[in-house]
Amino acid sequence: VQLQASGGGLVQAGGSLTLSCAASGHSFRSYSAGWFRQAPGKGREFVGRISWSGSTYYADSVKGRFTISRNNEKKLVYLQMDNLKPEDTAVYYCAAQYIGTYSDAGDDENKYRYWGQGTLVTVSS
Repeated sequence: VQLQASGGGLVQAGGSLTLSCAASGHSFRSYSAGWFRQAPGKGREFVGRISWSGSTYYADSVKGRFTISRNNEKKLVYLQMDNLKPEDTAVYYCAAQYIGTYSDAGDDENKYRYWGQGTLVTVSS
């Protein structure tokens, strides 16, 4: 599976942005997908994940503001970000893992084998 994230950009605080992650290769139905981010000078952190069946969970820092969805036919995963804050500024990465290896990769980045290249989100105050 190859992943490509897109949709990043500059947005004012309180604004919204939607990131997309396009998958190519195998059928995407059997993959869980996660979003991670890395702020300048910091390590990569978990944002949220969507299971193969569509269940989601999120980091506390984004809960209630971010929403992950997926379209398996189009092999797309989305990260809808609302009420953005300056502290959301980061490079955002999508990741995927075949459920045959881990039924749920969860928030552990080490359990995701496939990664996109990242897309930069900058939130101005």
